[in-house]
Amino acid sequence: MSKIWHPYTPFSELDDMPNIVAGDGIYLEDAEGNRYIDAVASWWCCSLGHGQPAIVEAIREQSGKLQHSILGGMTHPGAVALAEKLASLMPDKGRHVHFASDGASAIEAALKISLQYWSIRGETTHTQFAALQEGYHGDTLSTVGLGYIEKFHHHFESMLTTTHRIPVPPYDDSEAACIAAAESIFAEHGSELAALVVEPMCQGAAGMRIYPASFLKRLHQLCVEHGVLFVADEIATGFGRTGKMFAFEHAGVDPDIVCLGKALSAGAVPISATVVRDSIYDQFGDKPADNTFYHGHTYAGNPIACAAALAALEVYETEKIPAHAARLGSTLAETLTPLAQLSCVSDVRCLGLIGAVELEDGCAGVVAQAMKSRGILIRPLGNVVYLMPPLVISDDQLRHVAGVLHDAIRDAP
Repeated sequence: MSKIWHPYTPFSELDDMPNIVAGDGIYLEDAEGNRYIDAVASWWCCSLGHGQPAIVEAIREQSGKLQHSILGGMTHPGAVALAEKLASLMPDKGRHVHFASDGASAIEAALKISLQYWSIRGETTHTQFAALQEGYHGDTLSTVGLGYIEKFHHHFESMLTTTHRIPVPPYDDSEAACIAAAESIFAEHGSELAALVVEPMCQGAAGMRIYPASFLKRLHQLCVEHGVLFVADEIATGFGRTGKMFAFEHAGVDPDIVCLGKALSAGAVPISATVVRDSIYDQFGDKPADNTFYHGHTYAGNPIACAAALAALEVYETEKIPAHAARLGSTLAETLTPLAQLSCVSDVRCLGLIGAVELEDGCAGVVAQAMKSRGILIRPLGNVVYLMPPLVISDDQLRHVAGVLHDAIRDAP
């Protein structure tokens, strides 16, 4: 048996795992030569598929020049170019970018930036956070406190900080009731909040819970009204996944801080970013008082990772990937909606190239096994089976995957 401690993997599943040795486009191949469609984009990040030529070439070229150089007290061209490019993608382009290696680290930076921002300004009551119920923002202790999910995190509850949680439509109540709850939290705790942190439009680990753009817009308005920072966690939804470059664009809002990861390099190498409005960044000078942000990671802005990310961003732009995802999103909704007629299906929901089917208890694992036997890899979230394939999937390939999912659900005991 392997010495790997596999993340999010019960011991009972350890004897039935494919040993992946290669990837090509939307496909993964195991050591026995079996090919699988990667219908969850390898934890939502391989948005341009596997072995994307432009990214592979960028990694090859950069690795022959400079493998690593820290950003503490020095810089390098790739990090400069990537920061400028990411800032240019924001509604307000006056931004600075703090780099890290993974999404949780990007969120950690956002939390610490928010707290230090208010401390620098002398507004020391802003020490708490608000987030959406069942949000997920990573697995470090600070991010777990922010995005608590009972099944994953109950063992650590004694270590977590208090977060004010806002119910999310349509599952907890109507949109009006959820907005009223949010307004109540801001009215009571607005002067204590450093930031509201949200997954825009879709809560991933909660089971692909999709909520209205009008709700997101009202949350942003509440932040503006109460002077609270608005942080958009676009780690799962960014770079075209929802049919727009960033999910917050559906609501027409302009976040103070945007956290990016996963598809930033199209899953080729680890890199994440915290994109911060200049009006916040400018508070962190060292004269006359030293307000430097003493926070960072060894591999922040790694040159090879920056090269991969720049290549990925070029592909997103030149091949109009967000528009392609929006078109295919219509196909996905068309093919998944009929599943709602099956007796074991309680809900079907779609946003861009995210499609989720909520099942009755107990059959999600059976569905996943049935799809694997037909060459398609998925990973259910509780009772929710979902499709989140590479954005470069074709219409025919997407219809094939949806058809296999239909058959697997229909035939589930």
